[in-house]
Amino acid sequence: MSRKAFVGLIVLALVSAAVGCGTQSKEQRGVSLFTTCTPCHGDHGQGMLEQRTPAIAGLPEWYLIAELNKFQKDIRGAHPDDNEGHRMRPMARSLYHPGDIEAVAAYVSKLQPVVAHSLMTGDVEAGKAHYMKVCIACHGADGRGLQAMGSPPLVGQQDWYLVAQLKKFKSGMRGRNPQDNTGAMMVGMANTLPDTAAMHDVVAYVKTLPR
Repeated sequence: MSRKAFVGLIVLALVSAAVGCGTQSKEQRGVSLFTTCTPCHGDHGQGMLEQRTPAIAGLPEWYLIAELNKFQKDIRGAHPDDNEGHRMRPMARSLYHPGDIEAVAAYVSKLQPVVAHSLMTGDVEAGKAHYMKVCIACHGADGRGLQAMGSPPLVGQQDWYLVAQLKKFKSGMRGRNPQDNTGAMMVGMANTLPDTAAMHDVVAYVKTLPR
């Protein structure tokens, strides 16, 4: 996305936030706010590889709220090398009216998830061994995540995005903020993976789990 287009998107977000926020229901507000998400996340919240954005449709409302708050407060996305995070932080800040974050999260959580096609390969059996040893405690045997652990579902997410986030956690680009407790746990988990090949393996196993 060009700088000019990105600035235009921010302006659109701010205008959208200012128009009718006092007269709309929570559901209507969520629909209105989601229009500022579609240029990057797609009309159906399916995510877009060319924008390096994840699928968000159908993610749990509690998780969406938590991550938007992290972006808004510079707990996530503030690392100098996190280009995607730098795009998300101002978008999260455009949700400045009370109830904005909750409204858009409620709407996105009810969107029908879009099937993500696999773009990567890996050793499923090796990935399963690692998953059962390290990942299962937080993300569950079914990969659907556990709210009590603050862990999101992994099933249904694009494989390239899962690998990208593992790389960010391992490099320290994500999860190093002292206020990011769940991120700190993921840093430790990501560092049990010796290399990118191992990341591909565990994600290859995740892709075998039923949605």
